[in-house]
Parts: sequence; C-alpha cells; structure tokens
Amino acid sequence: MERKDEVDTLGASLLIGFSVLLGLNQALVKVVNDGFSPIFQSGLRSLAALPLVLLFAIAMKRRLSVTDGSLPWGILNGVFFCLEFGLLFVALDYTTVARVSLFFYIMPVWVAIGAHFLIPEEPMNRNKFMGLSTALIGVAIALSTDLGRAPANAWIGDLLALAGGFFWACIALLTRLKLSGSSSEMNLIYQLFVSAIVLCAIAPLAGPIIREPTTLIYSVFAFQVIAVAAFGFLAWFWLLTIYPVSNMSSFGLLSPIFGVFFGWLIFDDDLTLGFMVAMLAVSGGIVLVNKRMAPT
Repeated sequence: MERKDEVDTLGASLLIGFSVLLGLNQALVKVVNDGFSPIFQSGLRSLAALPLVLLFAIAMKRRLSVTDGSLPWGILNGVFFCLEFGLLFVALDYTTVARVSLFFYIMPVWVAIGAHFLIPEEPMNRNKFMGLSTALIGVAIALSTDLGRAPANAWIGDLLALAGGFFWACIALLTRLKLSGSSSEMNLIYQLFVSAIVLCAIAPLAGPIIREPTTLIYSVFAFQVIAVAAFGFLAWFWLLTIYPVSNMSSFGLLSPIFGVFFGWLIFDDDLTLGFMVAMLAVSGGIVLVNKRMAPT
C-alpha cells in the first residue's frame, strides 16, 4: 500500500485493536512473571515468536534481506527492543499494571520530541509544545502522588516503565527513518532475533529464571507469543510503513486506558485521586501532541 497523510478507517480499526491488545498485555506479563523471571520471559517470548514470524513471512512471500543496507539498523532496533521489553517486564515486578500503563505509554511524547529533530515534515508546533508540557506535568504528579496499595518501591518500576516507553519511541523513529524500505516482517525478525539471544543470555544473571509456572501461566504465555509478539507487532510495523508515525502515536492514548482497566479488573489495582488526575493530564497532553494545527 502507498503511504498516506492521515490514518483512515482501516488503520484506525487496527490501531484500536492493537491498543486493546497492548493494554491487556501489561496484565498478562505480570501474571507470567509469577512463573518466569521478567527478563527470561521477555527473551523466551521473542524466541518462541521468531519461527512464527519467519513461517508467516515465507508463506506470504515477504522480502527478507540482510544485504539491503538494513542490517546495522535492524540490529540497533533489536537492541532498542531488548531495552524496551526488558525494562517493561522488570517494571511489572515492582509496581502495578495501572501505573506501568501510564508511564510506558507516554511514548507518543518521546516520539513527538524525536520527530521534531529528526523528521523535517513533523516539526514541533504550539499544540505539540502545550501537549508535551501537560503530559510531563502529569508524569510529575504521578511520580509524587500517593501510590495506594502499590509497594513502597513502586517508584523503581515507574521509572523503568518510563524508560521502556522511551526505547519504544526509538524503535518507531528508527523504523520510520532507516527501515521503512524493509518489510515489516524483516523489521520484527531483527528485533526478535536480537532480543531472544541477548535477553535469554543475560537472564540468569538476574537470579533464578524459573519461578512457579502453572498450566494457566503456560497458556497466557502462549497467547502472548502468538497474539502479541508475533501477529500484533507485525500489524504495528506494517502500519508504520503506511501512516505518519506521530498520527499513529495518538492511538497510544487508548493503550494506558485499557491497561488501567485490565489492571483494575484482574489485579484490583488501587486508583487514587492523584493517579487519576495524572492520567487525565497525560492523556490530554497526548491528544494535544497529535492534534493538527488549524491552517493559517
């Protein structure tokens, strides 16, 4: 498909579905953390998803090449992928799903900042500046507000989730700038391959990799591999090759909402007044960041 200037009905439908999937994924990661250490879970998920993506790419006759100049950028995206999910999975060991959903999905703000400096056609404007300021105020409120029933060291998980969102933004920007000529499958293969090797290799350094896996945990993990790590991200990287990256990021606003919902539904996460105010500030900021300027 040709690149488009705005997100159409098909793109919006897929992005909304992906947002639901990502919101649910935060809760599922926390569930699986009871069975496997966070870093090992992340690496094992990549390892299990890799053959699925390869088989899909071969069956659909997608272009897979490491000699087209994409190799160094693909490896770098793989490193960013390691950092994104390694930080995210560990964060869920420290704090609640609701709080991780808020801090991790600040990603569109990082994208807006990066796009201003790296993508000439997506400069910072008044709306983006106001949105950035509002979202950062929301983050400051969330970091300083009452944590409710979250652990006393939940702030560690908050910061890890915030950093994970930053590296997710790095992936989006690098994909747009250096890997738009590669197929979405090839881009994802780079990330899964690098993260599977790196994360599985370093996982034992962080303690026992096996905790208390159960049949339920194995089932949830299988769903993560198939629905999220394989086909969910395939769809997202495909959409990145068609729609403007900053416009796509606006749909990231839905993911923390779904994440907070599933955190409350599954773990009965405590939603304090301060947290809700922070959530509104961050959400409003993301809306402003991605709002089109009226023509002058």
